[in-house]
Amino acid sequence: MQHTLELNVTAEKQSYAPVWLFSSRLDLTVFLGSAVASLFLLAVGWPLGLLEAETPDWTWISVVLLIDVAHVWSTSFRVYFDIAELRRRFWLYLLVPIFGYMLGVALYSEGELIFWRSLAALAVFHFVRQQYGWVALYRRKTGDVSRLTKYIDIAAVYLATVYPLAFWMTRLPRNFEWFVPNDFISLPELVETIIFPVYVAAMSAYAFVAAQRYFRRDFSAIGKDIVVATTAICWYLGIVAFNSDYAFTVTNVIIHGVPYFALIYVYAKARRETAGRIYRLATSNWLVFLASLWAFAYIEELLWHRGVWHERQWFFGGDWDWDAVKVFFVPLLAVPQLTHYVLDGFIWRRRGNPDLRLP
Repeated sequence: MQHTLELNVTAEKQSYAPVWLFSSRLDLTVFLGSAVASLFLLAVGWPLGLLEAETPDWTWISVVLLIDVAHVWSTSFRVYFDIAELRRRFWLYLLVPIFGYMLGVALYSEGELIFWRSLAALAVFHFVRQQYGWVALYRRKTGDVSRLTKYIDIAAVYLATVYPLAFWMTRLPRNFEWFVPNDFISLPELVETIIFPVYVAAMSAYAFVAAQRYFRRDFSAIGKDIVVATTAICWYLGIVAFNSDYAFTVTNVIIHGVPYFALIYVYAKARRETAGRIYRLATSNWLVFLASLWAFAYIEELLWHRGVWHERQWFFGGDWDWDAVKVFFVPLLAVPQLTHYVLDGFIWRRRGNPDLRLP
């Protein structure tokens, strides 16, 4: 039996009404709502002095554990918990984590920093590409085939993320890092100087095209505009405007993880009729779905904290002395996120997924 995820894919070329990926309520919640939550936490943290301190535990739990780590595990509902999908490309889904682990051990044996820099580079690429992915989905949904607006969209969404990264890497060290200190390579300030006017031009061109649309009362691409605008605002504030671990955490993680939860949940709901009993139970409603992801995230972070970081003993318990086997242990714990980064480049493509219908 063919399984198909249908999310109302008809392109509304003639309509000037807003076109949404999922629905107006869900799109506004996960794209605009996640950005509003990020900015709210930033505004709350400012007068409390959190911008000058390490990210507090309550923020780490609510943002890093329950969103960032958990969204990595949500890929399991797209691949490993979906038996039909797992069988369809069994060797891809088996070999990616195996070879990822082997590569991780090889890199870690050459040096911890080599391992973390490699993983950080892959993570950054994934974060940048995901924002472009949302824009591409919106373009497909609205039926926009203009090459000019395509190039403007690509330039805007990429530079909305790449410029802050260039700013970051040309002003090291900062008061925050991706994974560990020094996991970014320092670049000369000339790089940021060159990219900045291109960044301004790209964002200005995008704003000009969007303004023209609104002047014509064409609101079809408002969802795409929300993605580009919130990406630009959150990445600029979290990396450029503030030199703060707290600011970076709340602005970077929420807008990345929350929309991905929605995409996976919509997919999982579409697969429930033909899925197994456990899959149906775990996706019976969004609270059960999230709770299952939070359980996996907690177990993973328990292993990280007890075996590697030796932090937050009040939440995870006492430390383990596994220094002698870290070369094998650390790459193993990194397998879920590495697998998520790599497979995300395969599982949402039209090519190779004939039964998948994305927005």
